[in-house]
Amino acid sequence: MSLDRYLEHLAYEKRCSAHTVQAYRRDLQQFAGFLEGMGVGLEAATGKLVRGWMMGLLEQGIGARSVNRKLSALRGYYTFLRTVGVLTEDPTALIDPPKTPKRLPEFVELGRMDRLFDDLKWPEGAKGERDRLILELLYSTGMRLAELLGLGVGDVDLHRATVKVLGKRNKERIVPLTPALCERLRAYLVVRAASGVGERGPLLVDEKGQPLARRSVQRLVVYYLSGVTSQRKRSPHVLRHTFATHMLDQGADLNAVKELLGHAGLAATQVYTHNTVEKLRNVHAQAHPRGGGVPHEPSNER
Repeated sequence: MSLDRYLEHLAYEKRCSAHTVQAYRRDLQQFAGFLEGMGVGLEAATGKLVRGWMMGLLEQGIGARSVNRKLSALRGYYTFLRTVGVLTEDPTALIDPPKTPKRLPEFVELGRMDRLFDDLKWPEGAKGERDRLILELLYSTGMRLAELLGLGVGDVDLHRATVKVLGKRNKERIVPLTPALCERLRAYLVVRAASGVGERGPLLVDEKGQPLARRSVQRLVVYYLSGVTSQRKRSPHVLRHTFATHMLDQGADLNAVKELLGHAGLAATQVYTHNTVEKLRNVHAQAHPRGGGVPHEPSNER
């Protein structure tokens, strides 16, 4: 069975994003190329060949997380082949994924985000309105970059102060907008209309009225975050992490944050609680008499 049939299954039956389908295509084609050098086709792969491929990737310096992602692509493909009756055994069934170190999501401190929106000087005119809106949308809603770029003008409901977001597997969710963000959207829509762009179509456009490119958003997020933080990671996804972390720090319910982020299960959201727990640990160490932090002053009471 052709690889294209499986990729069509991902796109049209599993409703995976184009980005996910392309990533699976790359990983599976890479494994197919490895097998071709052994004179073997994809459907004839064995567990030993899968392990050999993974070991070769690790020896090339490819990280364990990346190798795990590639293994996940193989698992999906061979599960599909078993489901449709092409294979009776899965060569990845007994493969253990390489261990990966736990990595907490990086986020921007609350004070630095305040500086970003309160103190940073933004460009004048349409560019400034658009750039600031992008940063505020990412931080205030926690949406992914692909979700941001997929927004249409019609997805914004300023009357109800909500935005409709199309997430992974084409799952829609409604995210509330703050009053300040609604005002920012109104101001942007005015300058967007003045530039001659039609009332419909993509919400975010460039100076020529064309849909804003993914790379353009990544660059401007790096540029503006560089004005308030020197941390290594400064990306749209860091703003998503920042949204979730700040929401939980301020007492938001974990299930509510899960729904806002569009996570399928709580496990993906719970990773953000580690940052909150670490913050509480530091507070405890500094404030408790036996915490080992700030020295406790003796009381004058007798």
